[in-house]
This record gives sequence, C-alpha cells and structure tokens, in this order.
Amino acid sequence: MNRIMALITLSDNGIEIIKSTPALPKKEMEYVNKWKDEGILESFFISVSKKDAVLIFQNTDESKTRELIGILPYFPYMAKIEYHILNKQF
Repeated sequence: MNRIMALITLSDNGIEIIKSTPALPKKEMEYVNKWKDEGILESFFISVSKKDAVLIFQNTDESKTRELIGILPYFPYMAKIEYHILNKQF
C-alpha cells in the first residue's frame, strides 16, 4: 500500500515566530489530530530540535497531500518541503 512522506524543515526565522506565538502550535496540532482521526495521517514525527517534521500520509494522493500541507498554520514558515511516494513493505 502506498504512502506519501512529507519531510518538512522550518526556517530559522519561522521557528522564532512560532515560539513567540503560542496559539500557532495549538492550531497546527488541531490539523494533525484531525487528519489522524480521519485516517489520512498514519505517522507524525518531530525532530528533537523541532525544526524538522516527517508526516506519513495514507489513503490520499500526492496532489491532496500538497494541498493539506499548504493549509497548515506553519506553512508560511516552512523553508523546505520534500514529498516522497513510498511503497509500504511491512
């Protein structure tokens, strides 16, 4: 079954803005939890530095995944986004 992995890196300036705006992380997690509950988001990882994240999507295609990432509150602060289509082996 195919999965889509989104690798996200926040900009240094973006991290500072996010840290200084407590409402942003709460809004971001509302989307993440909603997608998890809907069965769209299989896994979610955040690096220890909180600068990078990995989201594994299922039951969706790359176009929809890009659209979903684009509505996240952190989107304006993302310096780099990579999308990889994966074939889950186990």
